[in-house]
Amino acid sequence: MTTTFDPIPLLAASLQLPARGVAAVIALLDEKATVPFIARYRKEKTGNLDEVQIRDIAEGREQLVELEDRRASIIATIATQNQLTPELERQLRAATTKTALEDLYQPYKQKRRTRAMMARERGLQPLADLIISQGKNTEPLREAARYVVAAADKDRAVVDVDAALAGARDIVAEAFADRPEVRSFVRETFAKDGVVVARKADKKSTEPTRFDAYADFSEPVTRLPSHRFLAIARGEAEGVLKFDIDVDASRVGPRLEQLARLQPSSPWAPVLLEAIKDSYKRLLAPSAETDVRAALKQKADTDAINVFADNLDSLLLASPLGPRAVIGIDPGLRTGCKCVAVDGTGKYLATVTIYLSRGQGAEVEAATTLKAFVGKYAPFAIGIGNGTGGRETESFVRQVLKDSAHKDVVVTAVNEAGASVYSASDVAREEFPELDLTIRGAISIARRLQDPLAELVKLDPKVIGVGQYQHDVNQPALGRKLDEVVESCVNRVGVDLNTASASLLQHVAGVGPGLAKKIVQHRESGGLFTKRSQLKDVKGLGERTFEQAAGFVRVHGPQPLDASGVHPERYALVEKMAKDLGVPLKNLVGDAALAATIDLKRYVSDDVGLPTLKDIVAELGKPGRDPRAAFEPPRFRDDVNTISDLQLGMILSGVVTNVTAFGAFVDVGVHQDGLVHVSQLSNRFVTNPADVVKPGDRLQVRVLEIDLPRKRIALSAKLTP
Repeated sequence: MTTTFDPIPLLAASLQLPARGVAAVIALLDEKATVPFIARYRKEKTGNLDEVQIRDIAEGREQLVELEDRRASIIATIATQNQLTPELERQLRAATTKTALEDLYQPYKQKRRTRAMMARERGLQPLADLIISQGKNTEPLREAARYVVAAADKDRAVVDVDAALAGARDIVAEAFADRPEVRSFVRETFAKDGVVVARKADKKSTEPTRFDAYADFSEPVTRLPSHRFLAIARGEAEGVLKFDIDVDASRVGPRLEQLARLQPSSPWAPVLLEAIKDSYKRLLAPSAETDVRAALKQKADTDAINVFADNLDSLLLASPLGPRAVIGIDPGLRTGCKCVAVDGTGKYLATVTIYLSRGQGAEVEAATTLKAFVGKYAPFAIGIGNGTGGRETESFVRQVLKDSAHKDVVVTAVNEAGASVYSASDVAREEFPELDLTIRGAISIARRLQDPLAELVKLDPKVIGVGQYQHDVNQPALGRKLDEVVESCVNRVGVDLNTASASLLQHVAGVGPGLAKKIVQHRESGGLFTKRSQLKDVKGLGERTFEQAAGFVRVHGPQPLDASGVHPERYALVEKMAKDLGVPLKNLVGDAALAATIDLKRYVSDDVGLPTLKDIVAELGKPGRDPRAAFEPPRFRDDVNTISDLQLGMILSGVVTNVTAFGAFVDVGVHQDGLVHVSQLSNRFVTNPADVVKPGDRLQVRVLEIDLPRKRIALSAKLTP
């Protein structure tokens, strides 16, 4: 029996998407098209599917291919054992999940030497068959006596009737546990009726730990949130907790007896019942618990990865200050505050160091130095890292500016998570080989203020610190998801071909690290790009890559469409629109009112439909528009600098730094983020905190609790009790 594998109907059904769109996406992916390109420039082919749907198709197809590969391997293995019957092959080919496949394969797997194997070697299979069939007109002890054998080899000996029955029960227990319908029932029972029970490990029972909330804990599997499962699993991994999944035996016993076809009136019933109980306790329950644990872990990983991805998306698309001169300050109490000036393009200009913790004389000197530095480089804003010493440095800078001629300079805290990692990275060493680590860190802080996306792409997203149990989840899956987020954000915003770093360019659709470096080298050796088409002059960048990347790069030159999101393949169409309107192309680009007068129906063709035409009109109205919000600096209270300055009931302005499944962390300017529990995020019921807030949001909060010894702050977005 052979079948042809076609993933399209399966994916269309499982994802509830049109089969035509699924087929188009698969065909485009096979042609090496990127997800951003497909979503943006092939809407007519896919039926206007978005990036999320396209990635779901790609991931779902990969899973189906893996399933088919496993199915083929199992069928081939069983066939080599000469045990592949037409009915078994039919069942294997009908299985729609990996779990169902593995259940069918269970009896044929190569196993380590088991008790059942040893019993068969002692010739007890016929006695096991009698137990299973509950043989009529037979008596267990009499039948078992026939298998008592004395042998020099103790592994072959059956010393008495009890030993014969015990061995036969081992065979029955294993055969029963290998039945797919039995395994499925027990697994489903653990998943639906199981209870996660956690307790402290004996050696940790008397000492306080950060897992004490789970020292005596139980919650049904079906209601256990992912973040609690990950916390318990981490506690177990650290040797603090132990946890099990418990199931009331009364929920499984009767059904197992039915599946075994137990006949209470048979003299074999007690023997079979004992085998069933052994099978459940020794084989089925441990296997089911392992499977449910794995399912809980997989779900928790998926949830945690999605939380991280959503947070990263918000952080990468945070409001940019834009191409304005900035001074960045990396606070340091002992080694001094490193101040750097960068111009509107992010180019490093100069640095000075000021000391704020060496007495009044040092502060006076620091004020003089900073005033001179600000006067020389005339920044629009000063960005100060929000780490240790950040609030003190910010207060100092504000006071210096207040007493100077530079009162209009914006002063703001900048999230410096990962800045130290960048400063020691290969990317930083390539950019600034002659500079100290702390100076590189200050440059990163300044550039983050100008353009968070352009600077943060230089980091491994995992070090940015907006995840939830990020080190406990499946790392390859996390890496893939975060790479997708970075790619999506970069291509949504677009990249200036003449100013972008290789770190940013490598995330443009179709480019990658190698080509990104070649683009920068080409720009440095041959001068700035004046049009998009010059990308083709870069060594190794062919027509296919140009097709993928061109719409996402921006070039300000003689062709006005080069600075927009209109793909070069549609330039001729836009030029026709301008001609039909009777205006030069340059007059149409940027004129939203004129673009709105275009009769789109006139330009619909076999390969260009209304979705693409609407995108073109939107780009003509605001060419190269940045989807990010306008920059707004956070406003912290001047009289609140440390956790000791907080008071219960105090109303504060804060910035959301991280969103988890249980709430949001908010920076209120005291070096320690406070937690707004999900129950305190809104006056209405909130299931998912991400539905209410995202990293970077400004939030008014009220102080609920202050735990100075543990440096914990509880906040509420409900401003009145």
